[in-house]
Amino acid sequence: MISRVAFALMTLALALAATASVAQVQSPSPFSSNPFRFTHQDGEAIYRNVCAGCHMPDGRGASGAGAYPALARNAKLEAAGYPVLLVVNGQKAMPAFGRVLDDNQVAAVVNYIRANLGNAYTDRVSTDDVKAARQ
Repeated sequence: MISRVAFALMTLALALAATASVAQVQSPSPFSSNPFRFTHQDGEAIYRNVCAGCHMPDGRGASGAGAYPALARNAKLEAAGYPVLLVVNGQKAMPAFGRVLDDNQVAAVVNYIRANLGNAYTDRVSTDDVKAARQ
């Protein structure tokens, strides 16, 4: 039987392989030794290409081989720092995307999730908020 972590990592690897066009080689960032980066800058595009595979296109989450929490109408997203920390550092079976998303991309996808998918949080996350979460 495959563990949740192994399943999540395999899912991420398959998603990365299937969407190889979204990654390009760049010089390593100061916060990561990983030279692979996603190229999308728009929060909705990042969500569609990085997050929706697990959290579903409508953000309703999924369960089966693993449990992927709903982002739609999620009261935990009210505190803007919470999703920033999760995207940057990961948690449980969710991998850390801080190595493959820069500060602008993290802010964009968090702002998209918090203002869409049935959420209506209007206070915006800044790149400074993301930088602080990386420290």
